[in-house]
Amino acid sequence: DDLVDLYAAVAEAGADALNSPDTVGYSTPEEFGALIKYLVDRVKVPGVIFSVHCHNDLGLAVANSLAAVRNGARQIECTVNGIGERAGNTSLEEAVMALHTRADFFGLWTGVETREIFKASKLVSQLTGLHVQRNKAVVGANAFAHESGIHQDGILKERTTYEIMKPEDVGVLSTELVLGKHSGRHAFKAHMTKMGFDLEGEALQKAYDAFIALADKARMPGLGSRV
Repeated sequence: DDLVDLYAAVAEAGADALNSPDTVGYSTPEEFGALIKYLVDRVKVPGVIFSVHCHNDLGLAVANSLAAVRNGARQIECTVNGIGERAGNTSLEEAVMALHTRADFFGLWTGVETREIFKASKLVSQLTGLHVQRNKAVVGANAFAHESGIHQDGILKERTTYEIMKPEDVGVLSTELVLGKHSGRHAFKAHMTKMGFDLEGEALQKAYDAFIALADKARMPGLGSRV
C-alpha cells in the first residue's frame, strides 16, 4: 500500500513511467507478477507505463520480467547478453525472443529488429571483453547447434522438430550440425555430401564407424556443418 501511495503521488505529479526493481534478484515470478498486478490495479493514473528492472542472482530475471509483463508492465529494463551488476540483469535477447516466439501466449510485441540481435551480442561481447557462454540462450554458440543423432535426424527431416526459433530470425546464418561421437549416420552422410563425398551402403557404414571411433578416442570437439 505504501508503494501504491508513492507511485500514485509521483504519477499525479507528472511521472510517466513507474519502475519496480528487484535490485538483488530475490523475487520469484509468482511474487513479482503479483506485485505488478497489485500496483497496476490500484494506481489509476492515465498514460502511466509500469516498468521493471530485474537482476539475475537466482537466474530468474527474465522469468520475473515476463511475469511482470503478463500482469500489466509494458517496459522491461534489460541489457544485451544480460550483462550487469553481479549475476547480471534481464537479458534483452531472451526477453525479446520469448515475446516474439510465444506471441500466441503473451499477445505482445516489442518492435525490436530481431535479426540484429546476434550482431549486437557479438559487438557487446567484443567491446566489454565479457565472453558469452556457449550454451547461452538465443545467442550462444550452441543455441542452434545439434550433435545428438536423433536431433540431427529430426532437423534434417523437419527443422521445427527441434528448433522453436529460426536462426535467421536472430541474425544467425543457419543451423549447425556438429559431428561428434553422438551423431548419427544421417547427419554424417549429409556432412560428407557437402564435402563432396558420395557414400552409400557399406562404404558409408565403414566411414561412419571409423569417424565415431576417432571422435570417441580423441574426444573431438566436433565438426560443424550448417544446414
